[in-house]
Amino acid sequence: MGVLDRLANSLGRNDEQPNIALAEALAASGDTAAVAELVLALAGRDRAAANNAVKVLYEIGERRPELIAPHAGAFFDALKSGNNRLVWGGLSALAAITASRPEAVAVRLPKILVAAGRSSVIAKDRTVAILATLAAMPDSAPDAWTLLLDALRTSAANQTPMYAEMALPAAPANDPAALAGVIGRRLADIGPPAKRARLEKVLRKLAAMRAG
Repeated sequence: MGVLDRLANSLGRNDEQPNIALAEALAASGDTAAVAELVLALAGRDRAAANNAVKVLYEIGERRPELIAPHAGAFFDALKSGNNRLVWGGLSALAAITASRPEAVAVRLPKILVAAGRSSVIAKDRTVAILATLAAMPDSAPDAWTLLLDALRTSAANQTPMYAEMALPAAPANDPAALAGVIGRRLADIGPPAKRARLEKVLRKLAAMRAG
């Protein structure tokens, strides 16, 4: 059975479990030929195969990013698609490889931001993950911290606590006070007590970081 035959759509399944199982198997085996075949499916005419292939690819990336990192160009191509699943799936794959290929991702940050701006909440979440990873390596992407703070300033209230938590690990390499200032101003926008508590926890960690 070929790798495309093992995708959920080929098996007549509407759930993601076959795709996750396939990703786990390929991550364990390190089958680069199968990974390349999945990458080719992203640009194919079969929309269902492309949607399922990108899921498998970013799941592989979360387990063994080095297996999908050589195909970064294909994930950037996916950002131009009119298929939203490919856009946020491509961003998910790029988020998985950012730590190992920071320069390759950083040089195309404008394309990432454009894609996120016209796509879904999930796409924006993945973009913030990319920015947070790059911001922790400022030599690779000097603008990432500023862009990350901008994303936090303008984020939807529901996403703000998560974005603050994602930004926190990058603060020591940048400006903890600036992050604390943005979060402090966003507190006024946050109504649910649980979400406010998450932001306040980040602020306490930033305060301890600055005191230390």
